[in-house]
Amino acid sequence: MLPISTVSTIIKTELFGDLISDFPPEHDSLELSFTPTSRPIKQRWRSNRLSAHFFADYFTNFLAVDENDPNQEQIIKESKSAVSYVANELLENAMKFNDDSSNYKVRFGIHLLNDADSVTAVIFASNSIKLEAEAKLRAVIEKILTLNTHEMYVHQVEKSTEETGSSGLGLLTMINDYSAKIGWKLETIQQESIFMAVTTMAQFKV
Repeated sequence: MLPISTVSTIIKTELFGDLISDFPPEHDSLELSFTPTSRPIKQRWRSNRLSAHFFADYFTNFLAVDENDPNQEQIIKESKSAVSYVANELLENAMKFNDDSSNYKVRFGIHLLNDADSVTAVIFASNSIKLEAEAKLRAVIEKILTLNTHEMYVHQVEKSTEETGSSGLGLLTMINDYSAKIGWKLETIQQESIFMAVTTMAQFKV
């Protein structure tokens, strides 16, 4: 593994979709970071789901509980399921497509934003990618932001048994099943070499 560089310069930053750059000063959040090269990727898959469930349990502690509501238990169950699914998808993608030759750690977090009658979960994952993967990523982003996501979802489900790689099916499921708003931040970074850091964010109300 390469030594951790103390010098990191952001050359360019681009934002796409619904991405929150600045959060309110007073809100609850939780963030973890991973060194992907510290363990084989197959071992990481086993811990990803555990991390996602941990985030879901953390999130439900902040939900308002109405003991007189007979649907409260079902609401909490559905909220935990949504947070767990989104968190697991984002973390798995970050681990799968991370450029292990860079020194960039995978970051993974959840922010909780409260309004009058609901809580919004904002989940993000950040990882590095090789510069040659940039064009494919941009194509996925453009399709999700400009095309009919329901039609894309149906199309990708039909193709899911025929191809591998980044189909965007997980992101489309977040949009169609959980009404999630998706955003991306692309940062070109200079350390020992130039690479791109990608932050993918999903926000949805529960």
